[in-house]
Amino acid sequence: MRNNQVLGLLFPNARDEALGEITAARAMGSVPFGGRYRLVDFTLSNLVNAGITKVGVITKNNYQSLMDHIGAGKAWDLSRKSTGLRYLPPYGTSDEQYAGRIASLASIDRFLEIATEEYVVMSDCYIVGSIDFEQLLRQHILTGADITVACKAGDKVDFPDQLRLTCGADGQIQDITIGGNKKSGYTGLGIYVMKRERLRQLTAEAQSRNLGNFERDVIQRHLGILKLYSYPVMEYTEVITSLSAYYRASMNLLAPGTRRQLFTPERPVLTKVRDTAPAVYGLHAAVSHSLVADGARIDGEVRNSVIFRDVHIGRGAVVENAVIMQGTVIMQGARLNCVICDKGITVKDGGSLRGAASHPVYIEKGAVV
Repeated sequence: MRNNQVLGLLFPNARDEALGEITAARAMGSVPFGGRYRLVDFTLSNLVNAGITKVGVITKNNYQSLMDHIGAGKAWDLSRKSTGLRYLPPYGTSDEQYAGRIASLASIDRFLEIATEEYVVMSDCYIVGSIDFEQLLRQHILTGADITVACKAGDKVDFPDQLRLTCGADGQIQDITIGGNKKSGYTGLGIYVMKRERLRQLTAEAQSRNLGNFERDVIQRHLGILKLYSYPVMEYTEVITSLSAYYRASMNLLAPGTRRQLFTPERPVLTKVRDTAPAVYGLHAAVSHSLVADGARIDGEVRNSVIFRDVHIGRGAVVENAVIMQGTVIMQGARLNCVICDKGITVKDGGSLRGAASHPVYIEKGAVV
């Protein structure tokens, strides 16, 4: 099914607070991942792979790097005249306007009103996964659901307002809790499908009652009133809920089996194309069980790490169990273990940084240590 009657809506700022310093100057969707990607690439690619050719990106703040990365959407074949990519920036500077998803949706009601697509797929950008949105749409239509909620079985709830679902054999949602420690059932992934006019109606209704939380005030509130169905995601997914979760997802990429599940030929993960020279390995380089992006220069030792573009690791330096983002320079003799280095960091000669797999050390963008 190549469906041009579906509008995609992305929320790249959702859960910005989860990654703390990493998202201090960027949106969640623009967080670098896997050596050459951004988190938004996975959700945007899922939409495009399902034949969705009109996508609105609802921004809040710190969206400059996101716009630099996505541009006009050419890498995703979304640079089009009549459909394609649309940025929906904030219409004011008040934080109250974006206190929740409902306020954001209310602010773009004119965009939704003039759209001609029948269905809407809404998605946050903290999910790493190659999800079959085509199958998600097909199930939504076949079940006649008012709202379909994409979910994952058995995941621990880390966000205080995350949906926790109990479902029947046919997938219809029977009970919904918000957050909590309930271990059975399914966890919502922040991905929803519904008709465009239904979304406008529910948003207007919530706004009129001064309600702002979409999960609590729309989904949970309409349990037993609307037909709510779940869509259990069977594909490999990682939910980025914290700095530790980001580190764990990055380390999981080092497993060939994980990469085969995530980067599938039938649903490719698209990203901004950048022409860079291949990685250079010096005479004294020793690299094992690592991902090294193009443009990197390795003169030291790298083990069990993800190395982004244009990283330089000096002679005698040892980097292990680390995520080193673009443009970082690690000088001679430095030693890093269980560290996340943001972009443009300089680690001086002989410097030593060590964290733990459960609590990696994070070095902020542009720092000199």
